[in-house]
Amino acid sequence: MYFLFISGVKTDLSQIKKAGKKQWYIAIFGVSIPMLCSLFIGIGVRKSMKKELVKASSMLGLTSEFAITAFPVIYPIIRELNLLSSEIGRMALSTALISDVIGIQFIVVFEAAKQGEEKSMYALWFLISSFLIGASIFGGVRRIMIWIINATPEGKSVEQIYVVFILLGVLVSGFLCGLGGIEVTNGPLWLGLAIPDGPPLGATLVEKSETIVMDILMPFSFAYVGFFTDISSMYGQWSHLRPIFLMAVTAYVVKIVTVLFTAYFLNMPFRDCLALSLVLSLRGEVEFLIFIHWLDLKMITRPYFTMLILMTIGVTAIVTPLISIVYDPTRPYMIHTRRNIQHTASNTELHIIACIHDEENMPGIINLLEVSNPTTHTPFFVHALHLMELVGRAAPVFIDHKDDQESDNANSQNPIHNALKLFQQGRGEENMIKIHSYTSYSPKRTMYQDICKLALEMKASLIILPFYKDQFDRRSTSTQVVNSNVLKHAPCSVAILVDRGLGVPMRQSIHHFALLFTGGADAREALSYADRMAANPDVSLTAVRFLSHNGEGDNEMEKKLDDGLVTWFWVKNEGNDKVIYKEVIVKNGEDTIAAIQAMKNEFFHLWILGRSQGVNPVLLQGLTDWSDENELGVIGDFLVSMNSGTTSSVLVVKQQILRGQEPSSISFLEKFTSCGL
Repeated sequence: MYFLFISGVKTDLSQIKKAGKKQWYIAIFGVSIPMLCSLFIGIGVRKSMKKELVKASSMLGLTSEFAITAFPVIYPIIRELNLLSSEIGRMALSTALISDVIGIQFIVVFEAAKQGEEKSMYALWFLISSFLIGASIFGGVRRIMIWIINATPEGKSVEQIYVVFILLGVLVSGFLCGLGGIEVTNGPLWLGLAIPDGPPLGATLVEKSETIVMDILMPFSFAYVGFFTDISSMYGQWSHLRPIFLMAVTAYVVKIVTVLFTAYFLNMPFRDCLALSLVLSLRGEVEFLIFIHWLDLKMITRPYFTMLILMTIGVTAIVTPLISIVYDPTRPYMIHTRRNIQHTASNTELHIIACIHDEENMPGIINLLEVSNPTTHTPFFVHALHLMELVGRAAPVFIDHKDDQESDNANSQNPIHNALKLFQQGRGEENMIKIHSYTSYSPKRTMYQDICKLALEMKASLIILPFYKDQFDRRSTSTQVVNSNVLKHAPCSVAILVDRGLGVPMRQSIHHFALLFTGGADAREALSYADRMAANPDVSLTAVRFLSHNGEGDNEMEKKLDDGLVTWFWVKNEGNDKVIYKEVIVKNGEDTIAAIQAMKNEFFHLWILGRSQGVNPVLLQGLTDWSDENELGVIGDFLVSMNSGTTSSVLVVKQQILRGQEPSSISFLEKFTSCGL
């Protein structure tokens, strides 16, 4: 009951209105065709079936259950597979939601038919009770929930007394359904659907109850199912079990094939079609509940129940790992086209994805964009993505504020959007910089998918990520997950900003920046970014190149690329007295650190460096075990630690990795999937 209540709270029924034709076609064909095929099989083998199962009501219940995909079942599996923010995950959730709405109609007809088998008035009473209870919940209780939301101050949690009464209301709704002859779990589901998803009410209810429901109550429910499962009861019963087995297998197989070909007919890639068909074939908790209900109605006996439970477990156990093998949500992000700063012409528009977790990130990112020197000849198009953790909702939400007219009033009260708007007004008069705002609600584990997808669609050359260096800060762990995944899968270059004062207004008219060039692709990208900053008349840049003693450990190709870019940079800025270039010879990592520490005597507002790709290992010798922040690289982590307590910020840059240039140290499974469909 509480599982279905929480599932209802997380469900946003308005998503049905937003669903496209693809979802509707897939849902309708994915339910109707398997249902009809299963029905034909049932009619063909009805002579072998028991009397109770041959009834029209029983046949309707069997075929509809085998054909329908339950939203509460696929959501936790999709979340566990990190597919919530993927194209397939979003499509599967909206399709399953439509399938559930269709399924509810069949369940109502099935229940009414079952009630009417004993006496026709019972069917009428069932329909009247369903209507009255449903109208009371969606008409009356929902209004109370909206009142609670309006009575809760913005940014505050819902009062505890309301939460307690709502959770008790789950039991009351089940009791009322039982009185009306309705299956008791319908009431909690309807009550959950009547509560607006997301903060403050939906999020609070999920936060307060999900742990105890999913980690304590649900295991007891599974144990309860296990008590009724008796494999020995199936012995000698195959002649009676075979018809139901054939109906179920037919429905499962036909559903996979139907969804596969329907999606393929709608011009989806074959790999995506196969993944979607597998996702929509998943079975789970809702099926267990229905089988128990059939057992209570004496529609099936223990041998049937045991077989259906084993089939449900078997289907999910087989399909779930197949989904991971067939579909990789990060595959589209690795591309062949160069999208980085180094290979972006200086006279073209630079597209940047600026990621924002909270208001604290705003000053640093805005000042970084400011000193990056957008001009009328080298304009910036910034796609500002406000990242919000998904709480109290099942389906992720991605909002384009340019298209979302309803959010204009909310945006006027949002300090993040106000700051972006003021910044654009200050620098956008001459088309130096354009800002387009988005908001993404998704789990931390899949947040990187929204970032990478936006970067891919907008053909961005750079993603800017904030970083928190504080083990006691909750945001540090959560952003570390996001940053690590973006670094691994980004379709363009990535810059991680550790803001220690870049966002604080500086009294000095000149901003002093230091570039540490350690060689390799990431360092070349950092140099290219620093070169854009050096064109800013308010920036003084000190570029230091680290070279190994006698060229020890140098990669010949990387060295040639480094020499070419450094020479170009020096020739270009030779006449700029605000640009200083130095070279330092080192023998090991200790010398590298000593040289950086020596620079501490001269204060720098911002340290710029490449992350790790292509760095001569001699420069880091003896340091690799010292670093604990993989996102920043060895030198970046040292700089953050060295400047702890100061106002010096750090910018770590990683250049885009093209498809086919990924690290060779991949697992056997990854090799297998790369050679698959």
